Amino acid sequence: MAIAQELYPSQDDLLYEEELLRNPFSLKLWWRYLVARTEAPFKKRAIIYERALKALPGSYKLWYAYLRERLELVRNLPITHSQYQTLNNTFERALVTMHKMPRIWIMYLQTLTEQKLLTRTRRTFDRALCALPLMQHDRIWEPYLVFVSQKGAPIETSLRVYRRYLDYDPSHIEDFIEFLLNSGLWQEAADRLSGVLNNDEFYSIKGKTKHRLWLELCDLLTQHAMEIAGLNVDAIIRQGIKKFTNEIGRLWTSLADYYIRRKLVEKARDIFEEGMTTVITVRDFSVIFDAYSQFEESMLALKMEEMSESEEEEENGEVHAVEDDEEDDRLNMTELEKKLKGFWLCDDKDVDLRLARLEYLMDRRPELANSVLLRQNPHNVEQWHRRVKLFEGNPTKQISTYTQAVRTIDPMKALGKPHTLWVAFAKLYESHKDIANARVIFDKAVQVNYKTVDHLASVWCEWAEMELRHKNFKGALELMRRATAEPSMDVKRRVAADGNEPVQMKLHKSLRLWAFYVDLEESLDTLESTREVYERILDLRIATPQIIINYSMLLEEHKYFEDAFKVYERGVKIFKYPHVKDIWVTYLSKFVKRYGKSKLERARELFEHAVEMGTMVDQSLALAALWFLLFSLSWIYPAPAEAVKPLYLQYAKLEEDYGLAKRAMKVYDQATKAVPANEKLSMYEIYIARAAEIFGVPKTREIYEQAIENGGLPDKDVKTMCMKYAELEKSLGEIDRARGVYTYASQFADPRSDADFWNKWHEFEVQHGNEDTFREMLRTKRTVAAKFSQTYLNRPENMMQKDQKLNPEEIMGELKAAGVPDDNMAALERQIIPPANTNIKDDFKKLGFVSAGVESLKDGELKVTANKEDIDLPDESDSEDDEKVEIAQKDVPSAVFGGLVRKREETDEDGANGVAVKKKDGDSVLGALERIKRMRQS
Repeated sequence: MAIAQELYPSQDDLLYEEELLRNPFSLKLWWRYLVARTEAPFKKRAIIYERALKALPGSYKLWYAYLRERLELVRNLPITHSQYQTLNNTFERALVTMHKMPRIWIMYLQTLTEQKLLTRTRRTFDRALCALPLMQHDRIWEPYLVFVSQKGAPIETSLRVYRRYLDYDPSHIEDFIEFLLNSGLWQEAADRLSGVLNNDEFYSIKGKTKHRLWLELCDLLTQHAMEIAGLNVDAIIRQGIKKFTNEIGRLWTSLADYYIRRKLVEKARDIFEEGMTTVITVRDFSVIFDAYSQFEESMLALKMEEMSESEEEEENGEVHAVEDDEEDDRLNMTELEKKLKGFWLCDDKDVDLRLARLEYLMDRRPELANSVLLRQNPHNVEQWHRRVKLFEGNPTKQISTYTQAVRTIDPMKALGKPHTLWVAFAKLYESHKDIANARVIFDKAVQVNYKTVDHLASVWCEWAEMELRHKNFKGALELMRRATAEPSMDVKRRVAADGNEPVQMKLHKSLRLWAFYVDLEESLDTLESTREVYERILDLRIATPQIIINYSMLLEEHKYFEDAFKVYERGVKIFKYPHVKDIWVTYLSKFVKRYGKSKLERARELFEHAVEMGTMVDQSLALAALWFLLFSLSWIYPAPAEAVKPLYLQYAKLEEDYGLAKRAMKVYDQATKAVPANEKLSMYEIYIARAAEIFGVPKTREIYEQAIENGGLPDKDVKTMCMKYAELEKSLGEIDRARGVYTYASQFADPRSDADFWNKWHEFEVQHGNEDTFREMLRTKRTVAAKFSQTYLNRPENMMQKDQKLNPEEIMGELKAAGVPDDNMAALERQIIPPANTNIKDDFKKLGFVSAGVESLKDGELKVTANKEDIDLPDESDSEDDEKVEIAQKDVPSAVFGGLVRKREETDEDGANGVAVKKKDGDSVLGALERIKRMRQS
């Protein structure tokens, strides 16, 4: 064959040709020649490649480059082109020497796969696996599996290849199973999947868990039940139900679906029923029940469709039968078969039965759901009650449910109150007029060893109430006597020997039982028997304050007053505060109501003893609270001081009604010291009101001063008390004293939060003050505001310097708002701004106030003057003229004089005018106007 002229070496190739003639076996020279002719046509380069490979047939570099160029040449050509055959031949020639090179094999195999040459490709893959060492087989198997998985590959070929691959690497069984599923080979897929699950050493390279693989197997078995054989599907799924408890509902529905697909409908119903009666979670029950109900609905709908189709066929069959009867009167076997099918045992028209099944299933849902909850915890009392309620109207079912409940529940493990089941069981018989069986149930119930005594006592009480409802009063009393009887010594010894003490041994100390028993005795029996029961309660030391009060009131109703008071005495000895409070209050009120003034001294002793116990308990509890506080115990004992207040009020009322007013005031004074801090203000208010009513308003000044100075009130209550005191002084015309009280109270009022106090003082100064007093009020307000605004203690010099830096415009605005005329502006500025050489000596002092009979000193100290009633008056009048001053006289308000004075005036035989009032101690109290008159006359 002639070679084209352009394929011969050119003038430029002579240099390379000469070198190759000298050394034709040099790979370097051949590679330089090929690189130099990169732009040459492929045919020329192919000749160079062929010459080089003829000289160097074992060069991998030349073969690889040659094959790459040939692959690029056929890339865009159809697979039927002749170049593909040339390429295949080149690969075959290369593999003669390159059969150990996996890359050459892979390029050849990929090329054959693209050419769709199935047989040649499969054989080439086999040759590659035979030629290459075992360590490099994984590089061949990957494209081999891609080749057998493509469309058009015979299934049998693919299966054989995959099986050979699993012999090489069994860990990729999941890929084979996936291939089987995609190919529709359900039988082998199920076999392989079950083998994987049975292999304990299997490890999924795709990260699938045994649980997931099990669910896949269940889905495969159920969805292709007719195609898969040879596997015990029922045993496989049941094993999964026992092993994987979090998907029990899904596995039960899968098993039922398997039987449905195999057209075993009744078996599927049995599986659904078994699943609903064995699951223990509501979620699994809901899954099974929903699947079951859908199955029944689908079966009903399918049957109705079949009936409609059969009816149409029967109509058409009747028409043809009329025509056939005329032609042939012989026996028709088809009609005979239809008649046999129409027999009632072979009736296919069971729509009513299927509908009844569906309705019965829906009606059973609450019962089945309750059974699930009871399987979770068979000792749940509330669920048993709900189960009984489900069978309302069916006494037989209710009785069987109660029987099952009392047999199942262990009282020591019960969630709830198990005795309520026994009581409800007995009431069920009672509601059906079967009292004998109700008594039998109660008799068995009282023998059960409950967790607490209160449960057993409740059963006895319910039994007695049943007897009362049926007018068996003696039987009820006998039951209570039987229940409260103390066990004998023999019984106690036997129980002690067993080591397990039942609640029946403690029943005779049940307070609930004794309370019910004493109510029965009081209602049905005599007073003596009732007293015996009460005494028995006291002897057992289980009495409560309410029982003490009830016992005493019973005796009072029967006119046994002294015996009732003796019971009260026993109660106050048994109980301590705060429990004894109610006994004391009831005892004292009854005693005072009974004897009044006749046994006043005894009543006083009782009151003193009551409040003394409260004070003693208060001190002991304070020590106990300190002790437990040191040990960080988190409990709070109620303060007995809170319980003492009503006793003090009763005591004071006794003295007011039957005793002396002076003793009543003393009781009020003691009460203000005994009550807790949060009750002191209200106690002082009562004290002041009673003092004003009895002794008059001037007496209240001492109480106000005591409350403000030494009353132990909180700061906010001191401020409130000062405001009331100031209002009192203002109502009596003592303006300076009221101002002093406001000044004293200002130290407790922050101007930023206590605007009400400062507004009242502002109104007071506007009505009764002058420029100086108003300015002093403003200065006090700024000082107090500075005090409350500071976060640390400042030096006195700094605080006084702040007071010196006054803003005249702000002060003038305040004075103008108060009604001060503008003409005094200059004078006020001169007075407000101090001279430069002023020496500041005073410290920030606690403000004092002018008290009744006291004078204000430094640091808020109070000093009593020698004569409380003396008023210092100048010897000579300030006026130059000796003109007499006309003083307007007003009547003294009657509130100034107490109720005792008014009573004395009414009974005064001499008709005194009431100007001077004699007190009990003999001192004379004169009004201010009367004292001024007497001094002027003297």
